[in-house]
Amino acid sequence: MGNHRKALRTTAVGAVSATLIAGSALGLAPAAQATSNGVRFVDITGDGGTVLKGNVVTPADADGTRRYPLIVLPTSWGLPQAEYLVQAQKLADTGYVVVTYNVRGFWQSGGEIEVAGPPDIADASKVIDWALANTPSDARHIGMAGVSYGAGISLLAAAHDKRIKAVASMSGWSDLVHSIYSGRTQHVQAAALLRGAATVTGRESPETRQAFDDFFAGDVAKESDLIAWGKKRSAETYLDQLNRNGAAIMLANAWGDTVFPANSYTDFYEKLTVPKRLELRPGDHATPEIIGLLGLPNDVWTDTERWLDHYLKGEDNGIDREQPVQLKSRSKGGYGGGYEGYPDWKSVAATSRKIDLAGTTTIHANVDSGADGGIVLLSSILDQLIQVPPVASIPLLPRRWAAVWQSEKYATAQHIRGTAKLHTTVTGTKESGTLVAYLYDVGPLGLGKLVSNAPYSWYGQTPGKPFGVDLDLFSTAYDVPAGHRLALVVDTVDPLYIEHNPSGAQLTFSSPAEDPSYVSIPLREQ
Repeated sequence: MGNHRKALRTTAVGAVSATLIAGSALGLAPAAQATSNGVRFVDITGDGGTVLKGNVVTPADADGTRRYPLIVLPTSWGLPQAEYLVQAQKLADTGYVVVTYNVRGFWQSGGEIEVAGPPDIADASKVIDWALANTPSDARHIGMAGVSYGAGISLLAAAHDKRIKAVASMSGWSDLVHSIYSGRTQHVQAAALLRGAATVTGRESPETRQAFDDFFAGDVAKESDLIAWGKKRSAETYLDQLNRNGAAIMLANAWGDTVFPANSYTDFYEKLTVPKRLELRPGDHATPEIIGLLGLPNDVWTDTERWLDHYLKGEDNGIDREQPVQLKSRSKGGYGGGYEGYPDWKSVAATSRKIDLAGTTTIHANVDSGADGGIVLLSSILDQLIQVPPVASIPLLPRRWAAVWQSEKYATAQHIRGTAKLHTTVTGTKESGTLVAYLYDVGPLGLGKLVSNAPYSWYGQTPGKPFGVDLDLFSTAYDVPAGHRLALVVDTVDPLYIEHNPSGAQLTFSSPAEDPSYVSIPLREQ
């Protein structure tokens, strides 16, 4: 568990970033209060009588004789009710009644943190009830939107409340288990960041406290309980209800989201049968939306407003005629460069190319080789702003602790779009273990820039007996320049994740003739 403690210490950097984000949101309040139609601060009775602190912004021309579309915005995890005031004002200025509220358990709202549990879902409906009774809002035109925690609650609410006709879910999740426990591996930095924010700004319920404790303990005996807890809080579980209710759903996320990886949204998007849109950009958790919260021009919030305008107001703004999948390559930067449109997610990668993982390679566990996924929030922000992802010198990676395979040099640029897939055969000397796979773009001097990564853990395997591993790396869009090559690196320790390698463990990777090992690279044809 030494690496576990190291990872927890590393999250201090991420916690500082989160604090800065929260501070920026707090700074929005004075600007919003200065508007002509003002902001009403209200108490809303949520589920079970819990008092939720909220804000109401109405159109300046509201005179009690007409009704306006309603938008409800639940706050993000750990952020105060001032979070959305600038965007709420902008939406009110275009003809919406906007109600934002602090979710239960945080800041001045009552109750305890339920992590988007049934009380949070019920709260959303109670807020709608309150708005219809106390504002000039139209019961026929109701939407929800939010960032992060607010995004997840909005999706869940739409599955349970038929009155919701449109949703914009920004940097949220559809499958909570997949997000923080993909590959049966605890994403420890992300979870520590969430728990740290909850400790500072809120009050955990007993169920939430137990779920976090079990998560960090890494006890596989509690795995089924953790999965059941997460499924109750995942829109994926209520997919049939969402499709039946018919709300138009826009999903927006960042390629480098270290809290809710983009894969969760892409898989979920394909299963939706309602009007839908998927947008993916460079960045980390909630970073594409930040400047919009400050009131500056922002693609995510602009498209959110267009989405709501079309499906709540009936405006013919063309968003329904655009290609519904909109991607921006990480190589084009977070705020510049153009978008690529696709009819669906499966069309993003027109073809694929395999890199053979030939030969037999043995590595020792328990030591970080120097290949890693970076630091939660910080690394992908740097990639978003200045296109500097985590790097590693591929020739210098110690082969005792890292397995390395490389492609040939590419004569032309390779446009990676989608989900790279690893297939290999592993033989361990212990019954449990963890591996982390990394895909690097390697330049002429051997410096590798991280393209994608993902962890994988196993339990109860027979020592010395080979078993197959199939692992989806986190989805991405990345352009490999001509003259570069790709490298797949596998090691056993990464500060982002809890490792389950017993002391002294060794892993052997092989490529049997009847079942060759490879990594499949999804490519866009030019």
